[in-house]
Amino acid sequence: MDRRTMLKLTGAMTFTLAAGKAFAQDQKVEVLWLGQSATKITTPTGKVIVLDPFLTHNPKTPAQYKNLDALGKVDVILVTHGHGDHVGDLKELAARTGAQVFGPAGLLDTLIDLGWIPPEKGIGEKRFGKGGTITPLGPQIKITQTRAEHSSEVAVVDPVTKKRTTYPGGEPAGFIVEFENGFKLYHMGDTGLFGDMRLIGEYYKPDLIMIPIGGHFVMDPKDAAYATREMLKPRGVIPIHYGTFPVLRGTPEEYTKALGRTSTQVFPINPGDSLKF
Repeated sequence: MDRRTMLKLTGAMTFTLAAGKAFAQDQKVEVLWLGQSATKITTPTGKVIVLDPFLTHNPKTPAQYKNLDALGKVDVILVTHGHGDHVGDLKELAARTGAQVFGPAGLLDTLIDLGWIPPEKGIGEKRFGKGGTITPLGPQIKITQTRAEHSSEVAVVDPVTKKRTTYPGGEPAGFIVEFENGFKLYHMGDTGLFGDMRLIGEYYKPDLIMIPIGGHFVMDPKDAAYATREMLKPRGVIPIHYGTFPVLRGTPEEYTKALGRTSTQVFPINPGDSLKF
């Protein structure tokens, strides 16, 4: 059996809720990873969420998705922080799709000031903070912002003078999305290891996490494995934010080895692969 067939089979499996109720076969969450932190999620009722849209200049994004129109309709864009490898295509994607943009309050203020998103696309509840929960796609889809241990700046280079100017990007964050079928995904954005991951695991009980493993700017495989095994304890995990640039040296193989024996299932997919849960 080749690797892609194996991924298709594992991606079609069902997870069981804490209460013991299995997710319905025809009500699945589709997760499409596009390299680095960029992710497209399609909910069971067809709503589309894109996180950290860095695609056109992402060396790991498949060629077909460097055309932003390939994403189709987008209802909501979530941004975890202001670095270029997370907001690279935010302005263009928001303009093309008309999607609502949500993220840390300080970052949204800067994006509005820079003209990347119009004020009506980033004011009100679109500016929310850690622990805050929003329901822009209806009451059955809950998006909660969590802590991330990182930095956040928005760097802009003048196309004429080539002068680089850095603007404040608020505080970095992660997001927990609870879907219509009760499935919970924790997209961690960029983060180092921090003790409150244990609280996040115990309180929110994510079914699937998307965890950075590349090292240098984020957790390395050893740190990520510790967070997974000892703190978050999800049913499944997709490693992200590795291999995009030379400094991000961590690999899924190193992560899986460091993880050791665990009930958590690792999905070491490639950019452009999708799984259903």
